[in-house]
Amino acid sequence: GGWYDAGDHVKFGLPMAYTAAQLGWAVYEYRSAFEAAGQLDDILDEIKWATDYFIKCHPSANVYYYDCGYGDSDHGCWVPPEVVHKYTIRTSFKVDTATPGSDIAGQAAAALAIASIIFQPTNPTYAATCLSHARTLFTFGNTYRGKMPANGFYPSGSHMDDLTWAAVWLYLKTNETAYLDEAKVLLTNAMMGGQHTHCWDDVSYGATLKLAQITKDANYIAKIEANLDYWQPGGIAYTPGGLAHLSIWGSLRYASTAAFLAFVWADDATTGTASKKAAYRTFAEKQINYALGDNPRSGSYLVGFGSKAPVHPHHRTAHGSWISMLDIPAFHRHILYGALVGGPGSDDSYADDITDYTKNEVADDYNAGFVGA
Repeated sequence: GGWYDAGDHVKFGLPMAYTAAQLGWAVYEYRSAFEAAGQLDDILDEIKWATDYFIKCHPSANVYYYDCGYGDSDHGCWVPPEVVHKYTIRTSFKVDTATPGSDIAGQAAAALAIASIIFQPTNPTYAATCLSHARTLFTFGNTYRGKMPANGFYPSGSHMDDLTWAAVWLYLKTNETAYLDEAKVLLTNAMMGGQHTHCWDDVSYGATLKLAQITKDANYIAKIEANLDYWQPGGIAYTPGGLAHLSIWGSLRYASTAAFLAFVWADDATTGTASKKAAYRTFAEKQINYALGDNPRSGSYLVGFGSKAPVHPHHRTAHGSWISMLDIPAFHRHILYGALVGGPGSDDSYADDITDYTKNEVADDYNAGFVGA
């Protein structure tokens, strides 16, 4: 079960749990839109594929298996998943009371808590199972504090944001004020700054947004609006073509996730500064339109969408090499429909090059915010 992380075949638990939570959050906010598009069943099935795996990874209260595979070993071969076990070691890694991982426990708890909300209308039995695991994982992570051993990939900057994120969603599911009170305390120690956005390594942005909506507290409102203001022209750097460019590595994931937060905030008529909502919505629309083709190359960055979409993403399975070589075959044997590549550089430069894992790889967390936006 679960998802491979990107163009490789490692199951990295932290970005996987983040992605499942982000997709679930999209359903939570825009369920009717997914239903109208005929995509609700599909996205629920996709989320359940991940949350089923998280449940399997949680065999007892204080044990959680978070990674499967070695990044360095896996990245040394270029083969489809059917044969990856012949080339790499598929070791699993766990956190427990002796080796805590509040970050991964919190992220998994958040994903499962959100799942317990969005599956309640259609599968209440499964929703109850998700809630049970979410509660236990949060207690484990909050009791035994520490960051998981990252094995060189996806090291967490903090675990406080992850625990906050979980507590927020447990409150939204249960309406138990103990979770809300704990979220407020945890957030004071989370690492949110104004010049980044919601991502696998810092979910305090989403937590702040939801707490602002829940509490109507002026402090939370000011923080989330300061962040959204930063993403406006005059704050973050923009490419000549109009992309808000945070990092050369996966530039579109940050812009599209910031767009998702902007949409959620703009769509809430009960919270925040009304005069700012139009600017936030305009920003979000422009970022998503850029990704879909309104850019200097007049081509989308979504595989399979439009005539100029990427056809050589850095992805082993889509390429389908039978001899572990990036240039054999010369074409991709499969189209990775719907995958968002990393995106352009700060000057809008981009090449559809299979070897470019900075701008042309795909990843779970690259698509996570884009789907909801």
